[in-house]
Amino acid sequence: MITDPVCGKRINRGKAHVVIEHEGVAYSLCCPLCQAAFERAPGSFAKPALGEKVRRNPERRPYRGR
Repeated sequence: MITDPVCGKRINRGKAHVVIEHEGVAYSLCCPLCQAAFERAPGSFAKPALGEKVRRNPERRPYRGR
């Protein structure tokens, strides 16, 4: 379970309406209203404790068959 940073509702990760990345953290939102509020003022709602850090692997190389 994760928490929507706008309304505080707890939702299943797979049931989120949308996931928005802001400053390297992914935030799951439950509905279009929360999405609109987050997009208007992400700094007001973006709290890293409520999101998941986005993992990127800069050294990932393309697969090469043998």
